[in-house]
Amino acid sequence: MQTQILAPAAVLVAWTLIMLIWMGVTRLPALARLQLPPERSRGGRGSDLDGVLPAETQWKAHNYNHLMEQPTIFYALVMILAIAGAAQLDVWLAWAYVALRVAHSLWQALVNTIPVRLTLFGVSSLVLMTMAVRAVQLTI
Repeated sequence: MQTQILAPAAVLVAWTLIMLIWMGVTRLPALARLQLPPERSRGGRGSDLDGVLPAETQWKAHNYNHLMEQPTIFYALVMILAIAGAAQLDVWLAWAYVALRVAHSLWQALVNTIPVRLTLFGVSSLVLMTMAVRAVQLTI
């Protein structure tokens, strides 16, 4: 098994946990400032806070949700490539994907203009697609 490719996946897991902490550190004080009555503070989903909490606070939560979506494909691909015998190109692609996702997170959490965010997402998606092609090539 090629274990070098596992490092980018471990870093993305760590980054996701950093985003979770950042979300909590910004969201919980914002919620406390609202002083919602108990009947309004039960149940619901995090997205229910859109329009209730400041947009800048919600950006961190939105990004954390994004890190629960497309990167799941990345984790599966990393495992496939690790088992099938990833080449150095695959490791570089994995690091590129992680770097792009971290850049996307920072942009979304701090600035959040759509054209840049979309570009980062698009390029990271192309990297992911390339990894998928590589995984298919190694496994057939």
